[in-house]
Amino acid sequence: MSNKARLLIAAAFTFAVPFVTGTATKAEAAGGLISIIVNDPANPYWLTEGKVAAAEAERLGYKETVGASKGDTNTESNLIDTAITNKSVAIILDPANASGSIGAVKKAVAAHIPVFLVNAEINEQGLAKAQLVSNNAQGAALGAEQWVKDVGQKGNYVELLGNPADNNAATRSNGYETVLSQYPGLVKVGQQVANWDRTQGHNKMQTLLQAHPDIIGVISGNDEMALGAIAALKEAGKLSSIKVGGFDGSPDAVAAIKDGEMQYTVLQPVAVFAKKAVDEADEYIKTGKTGAASEKQLFNCVLITKANVGDYTAPFTLKQ
Repeated sequence: MSNKARLLIAAAFTFAVPFVTGTATKAEAAGGLISIIVNDPANPYWLTEGKVAAAEAERLGYKETVGASKGDTNTESNLIDTAITNKSVAIILDPANASGSIGAVKKAVAAHIPVFLVNAEINEQGLAKAQLVSNNAQGAALGAEQWVKDVGQKGNYVELLGNPADNNAATRSNGYETVLSQYPGLVKVGQQVANWDRTQGHNKMQTLLQAHPDIIGVISGNDEMALGAIAALKEAGKLSSIKVGGFDGSPDAVAAIKDGEMQYTVLQPVAVFAKKAVDEADEYIKTGKTGAASEKQLFNCVLITKANVGDYTAPFTLKQ
């Protein structure tokens, strides 16, 4: 073979095979599987969370899969194991339990898979690369202030609480209390845990209404529980005299506001931070950094009432 032929072959090989170093090329980094684990897609909030994250992963050139823990740490652990087996390049996780999910995150970290938490936190810093959550204290204050405007400053009321294993439940309840304690004429006469669920909200509202038929309002930790309460109040013929407030910004809550059945909801920007989590995962895969100033990142909530409900354009999104 002539020297000229050898040079031509060598040149062709050089262009066909990219130069490999210890750092992956951008094209290589943009591939691979991102595993997304939400709570329960039967809830439109978590459904949107998974859909938005999956769409962003696909847009950035990744394969994606969405699984659901349904709030069960054993299921979550199995999903993490699957993500590890499938050699995921990143995991987007809405943790099932603030303390109980720590072990699952540690497994992923031990397998050298970066984890990005959305919506809910875990009770340990330094494991996940990022924790992106709504500013629940700020949102609860917005909701409580509006609730007082709707129900007035005097009367008995009840509260529906979310899953106690989720830090968001306590943060919202404490946020409500911080505002409502400023009005001594408002008395909380009962509260029930309804675990973010519409059916439980309905059943717990029936129980609360039987015990406290004179209430003037219901303040709820999320929209699904509030919508369950509204159904129970309609059955009892009391919705016209008992005001209900929610939290999430779900499409059904928006419809209830338009129909005059719910006073307000607090929109969590889940579509924003679900997308942002995938963007930060992509940045970390490519550069080893998320691009964010801190692990925990708070996203402010927005109040939706009859006055601005027309600005609601898509699930969990308002016109800018």
